[in-house]
Amino acid sequence: MDLRSYAENIYIIPILIFSVVIHEMAHAWVALKCGDTTAKDLGRITFNPIPHIDLFGSILVPLFSIIATGRVFIAWAKPVPIDPRNFRNFKRDDTLVTIAGPVSNLLIAFLCVGFTIALYYIITAANPAEGSFLFEFLNYMLKMFYAGIILNVSLAVFNMIPIPPLDGSHVLANILPDELAMRYRSIGFMGIFIILALFNFVPGFSQVFISIITFVAKPYLSLVDIFIR
Repeated sequence: MDLRSYAENIYIIPILIFSVVIHEMAHAWVALKCGDTTAKDLGRITFNPIPHIDLFGSILVPLFSIIATGRVFIAWAKPVPIDPRNFRNFKRDDTLVTIAGPVSNLLIAFLCVGFTIALYYIITAANPAEGSFLFEFLNYMLKMFYAGIILNVSLAVFNMIPIPPLDGSHVLANILPDELAMRYRSIGFMGIFIILALFNFVPGFSQVFISIITFVAKPYLSLVDIFIR
C-alpha cells in the first residue's frame, strides 16, 4: 500500500477545514487564558466551522491549489480578534497566543499519524470486500488522515513565516526593539503581496519552503513507516 500517494488529492478538504478551525480555536483559547475574552465573547472558541471559515482562504484557495497543482500548502481561516490591552504581559502573552496556532497543527499531525496507523490495521483485519461501502469509507478515512499529516505540517511551517500578517511575524516583532517592531507590524496585510512575490518570483524560495516541510514532516512519516511496511 503506497500511502505517500494519498497526500495529494481531494481527500484533504475535510481535514483542512478541521485543521484551520482548530488553529484559530487555539489562538482564541490561549488568548482567553492570557486574560483577553474578546474571541470568546465573539463565539470563536467553538468547533462549529462557520464562525472560523474564510470563503477565500479556507475554501477557494485550497480548491484552486488542488486543481492546479494537486496539493495544498496555503490556507487560512478568519483571524481571531484579540485585544492585546487585556494581556498581563504583552510580549509574552502575544507570543504564546501566536504560537498556539502552529503548535495545534503539529499536534493534529501527530493525531493523524495515530489514526492512519489504526485505520491501516482495521482495514487489514476487517478485509472488507473491495467496492463495498465499508471498504470505500475506511479507505477514504485512511487517505484523509494521511493527507492530514502533510497538510498540518505545511500549515504550521507556512504560518511561522516571519512576514505580517502571518503568525511568525508576531514572534519576530516581540523580539525586536519597540520602535522597529512598530514599523515592522505596520506592514500589515500588505505582507500578503510580499509572500506571494517570494513564492512566485524569488528563485529557490518555494524549494526551501518545501524542504523545511519535508524536514519537519519526516519524524511523523517515519513513525507511520515503522508500523506500516
